[in-house]
Amino acid sequence: MIHQQFPGRTTLLCNDMYVVLDADATRGPLWSAEHLTRDDVRAAERLKRHGRFHEDLRLPIEARSELEDYRRSGFDRGHMTPSGDAPTEAAQAETFALSNVVPQTNALNSGAWSHIEQTVRTLALQDGDVYVVTGPAYHSSVIATIGPDHVKVPTSTWKAVYDPKRGGAMVYVCRNEMRSPHCSEVTVDTLVRVTGIDPFPALSSDVKARLLDRQRVK
Repeated sequence: MIHQQFPGRTTLLCNDMYVVLDADATRGPLWSAEHLTRDDVRAAERLKRHGRFHEDLRLPIEARSELEDYRRSGFDRGHMTPSGDAPTEAAQAETFALSNVVPQTNALNSGAWSHIEQTVRTLALQDGDVYVVTGPAYHSSVIATIGPDHVKVPTSTWKAVYDPKRGGAMVYVCRNEMRSPHCSEVTVDTLVRVTGIDPFPALSSDVKARLLDRQRVK
C-alpha cells in the first residue's frame, strides 16, 4: 500500500526473517513484517547479541539512509524488526540494515519500546507464534529530519501483533519523545485510519475493530 503522506517509489526488501517496505521519501521503512515463532524466540535467547549497523546497498544511494545521517543526531538507530527476535547470526546481521531502522529517541528505544519487544516475544513463547508488523508514523505539519540525507524523524512508532491462537490483534503506539514517551494500545482499525497502512489485510473487520484479549485463548 502506498503511504498517504509519502507517495513515490517504494522498495520491498526480503530478508531471512523479515520483509521491509522502504520509501524514497522518508529514507527508511514504512513497515517491517515478521512471523515470530516459539522456536525462533528460544533460538534467539541462546544467541549472543551483537551486530553492526550498515547501509542497505540494495537501495540506490539517492533512496537510502547512511550511517553519517545518525552521527551526532541525538537519535538512536531504532530497529523495527528487532535484532532480539533473530534466531541465527545471519538473520541478526540483517536486522542491522538501515532499511530496518528509523530515528528513535533513546528514552523510547531503551525504555518502553524494548519492553514492548519483549512482551511480544513472551506472547510468541506462550502461544506458539505471532505475526508482527512494525513501522513509523508521521503526524506533524513540519516533519523533522536528520543528517545530510534528511532522514525523516517519526513522531511515533507502532507495532501491530496478530495472535492466531487467541484470534485477535492489537497495536502498540509510542510517541517518539525525548522524555517519558507515552505508549498506548489501539485497534488495527485505528492504525489504518491514522496511517493508511493495514498491517493485516486478510483479517476480518471484527478482529480489526477490537483489541486482542490476552486473557482469552481458543
